[in-house]
Amino acid sequence: MIAPTIPGEGIRLRGLCADDLDDLVTGYNDPEMRRWLTQMPDPFTRSQAEEYVTELVPGLFAAGGGFYAVADPVTDRLLGGVGIDRVSPGRGQAEIGYWTGPWARGRGVATAAVRALTEHTFHTGLSRLELLTHWENVPSQRVALAAGFHREGVRRGALPDRSGRREDVLAYARLADDPPGPTDRLLPDLPGGELTDGVVTLRPLVASDLDFYAELHTLEDVVATSVPPVPPGPEKMLQRCARAQAHWLAGDRADLVIVDTATGTSAGSIDLYYQEPPTGQAMIGYSMLPAWRGRGYPTRAAQLLSLWAFAETGIARLIAGALPTNLGSQRVLEKAGFKREAYLRSRLPGEGGRRNDDVQFALLAEDLLVEGARLDG
Repeated sequence: MIAPTIPGEGIRLRGLCADDLDDLVTGYNDPEMRRWLTQMPDPFTRSQAEEYVTELVPGLFAAGGGFYAVADPVTDRLLGGVGIDRVSPGRGQAEIGYWTGPWARGRGVATAAVRALTEHTFHTGLSRLELLTHWENVPSQRVALAAGFHREGVRRGALPDRSGRREDVLAYARLADDPPGPTDRLLPDLPGGELTDGVVTLRPLVASDLDFYAELHTLEDVVATSVPPVPPGPEKMLQRCARAQAHWLAGDRADLVIVDTATGTSAGSIDLYYQEPPTGQAMIGYSMLPAWRGRGYPTRAAQLLSLWAFAETGIARLIAGALPTNLGSQRVLEKAGFKREAYLRSRLPGEGGRRNDDVQFALLAEDLLVEGARLDG
C-alpha cells in the first residue's frame, strides 16, 4: 500500500523511502530515543532500517494501522515518525506513537504530526486513540496534552525494559468527538520556569534532586510531620523526584525546591497538592534543612506559591495543617497570611499506631489583598 500524504502544521506526513535510511538510523540510535524505545534493536543498523522500511511498515498498513515519515514540507528531509498500531476495528480504537530526531526537536514537530494523524485516523472511522508514555518522558506527555489527549491513568507493568523488568506507563486517550485544541491544564508551568522574590527562588523538583530530597526527607523531625510518619524508602524517593513533572502536568501535585537565591543552594521543599479541583481547594506543605531554618524562607516560599496559585490556576482556597506542638510551622503560616480555622482531633496517623490532632489553617486570595493593602498603608 502506498501511504497517503497528510498535510500538517509545518510538516507533512508521507511514506518512508530509501532516502530516509540515514536519518532513520541516526534517529533510532539517539540516546534519548533508545531510553524510551526499549523494543528497538541496540544498535539499530542500516540493514535493520532497510527491513523496517520494506517489511515492517507495510505490515503495519496491512494490519489496518500504518507508519508515516514526518517530513519537512520544503526540503522533504525526515524529521521523525508517527504511526498507528494495535488497531481494534470492533472497538473502533487504536494506539498512536511518535518520535522526533534530535535535529528537529523543539519545533513542535511531534505535536503537529500527532494532530495530523489523529484527525486523519478519525476521518477513516476510528473513534478512540490511545497513547502510552513513560512516567519520566515529560516531552512526550507535553505532546500528548498539546495534541488534545487526556490522561486517563496508569498501566502497571505494561512495558518491559531492556533488563527484563516491567515498567508502569501513563495512558492518554483522545476521542473523535473531543473538542479541538490542547487539553487544559490545572497547573500551568511557572513563568520563566521559577518564582522568586530575590531572597528565595522556587523551582520544580527534578530527578537530579534525589540526593537533596533524600537528605531532607529522612530527617527525624521531617519524618515525624509526614503523612504517614514513616521515612520513604529509596525507590519511593526516586519515584518522587523522577515523576514530579508528570504529576505537575497531570495537575494533581506541584513539588518545588526552595533555593537560596544568593548561593543557588537547595534549602528546603514546598509542595502543592491539588486535592479538590471541583471546589478549588488545594493544600501546601513544606520542610527545611536545619542549616536554613530561622531565616523566614518557608514564609517567603508559601507567599510566592500562594500568589502564583491564586493568579494562574483555578485554586480559590489553600489549606495547610500543623501538629499542635509545631508552633514554628504555625507561625510560618500566620506570617504568610493563613488564618487558623479548626482544630481537628485525631486527623493524622502518628507513630506507633497513634493518631495526631491537626491544627488547620486556610488562605483565600482576598486575604493576600488585605495583607498587601495593610503593608502598603
